[in-house]
Amino acid sequence: MERKKKKEKKIAKKLLHKYRLVILNEDTFEERLSFKLTRLNVFVLLAFSSVLLIIGTTILIAFTPLKEYIPGYSSTALKKKATTLYHKTDSLEKVIAVNERYFSSIKKVLYGEMSSVDFNRDSIIEAAKLDVSEIDLAPTREDSLLREKVVKEDKYNLFESATTDVNFVLFPPVNGTITENYNAKEKHYAVDVVVAKNTPIKATADGTVIFAEWTTKTGYVIIIEHSHGLISVYKHNASLNKEQGDLVKAGEVIAISGNTGEITTGPHLHFELWSDGYPINPTNFIDFE
Repeated sequence: MERKKKKEKKIAKKLLHKYRLVILNEDTFEERLSFKLTRLNVFVLLAFSSVLLIIGTTILIAFTPLKEYIPGYSSTALKKKATTLYHKTDSLEKVIAVNERYFSSIKKVLYGEMSSVDFNRDSIIEAAKLDVSEIDLAPTREDSLLREKVVKEDKYNLFESATTDVNFVLFPPVNGTITENYNAKEKHYAVDVVVAKNTPIKATADGTVIFAEWTTKTGYVIIIEHSHGLISVYKHNASLNKEQGDLVKAGEVIAISGNTGEITTGPHLHFELWSDGYPINPTNFIDFE
């Protein structure tokens, strides 16, 4: 028991034994700094410094962007940002694909790259024939209830309902003699109308200019997108009065006729009509003479 007490006193003496840490000038041996230390103080200081170092490192990693540089560790915000960027990239790819298809259609309109399709008129008529006696035209209960509901809603409607534009009239861009008619077999998806030089070219209907530029083969070209999926094309102009993105009205002057481009034989208007990406004969809808 006495030995144990002596041993404890010896350890306590060692821990509490005072030492002096002196910093001297090496050349003059002048004392600059001095500290009184004990082994216990040194142990406590080292332990406290270690705890502070661990706490500081944890805070630095947990609450700063430095953690993103640690392999295998990624923050929730970074994952969320990556997911958002992935969805945006996917959406942009879809938009680009739609735009590419749209520009491809415009290219077909410009260069007339369209293969004609032959339909058997008689077979279409036979397929469209219906036996009316086999069709039950009596309204169902659901249909009757829906009609009654719509009538009640319209009864107290203070505003006029929008009417469908059934009569879609096309305005003649110019008046003149047609020298070359629409011919799908020869891939001439237009009518060529002879006009005097510098004759005003007018928009055939309300719409938006989607192309107004110079082309080598057809000179100054302007393309207008109308409602009902209709596109009108005006080629070989001497100059253009509208730019891409402009809104035009039916009968508004959009260009001046001319003889521009490589494939032209004189002042005339090369006029095309396209419906939902397919060429149609303009003379079926417009009287040029």
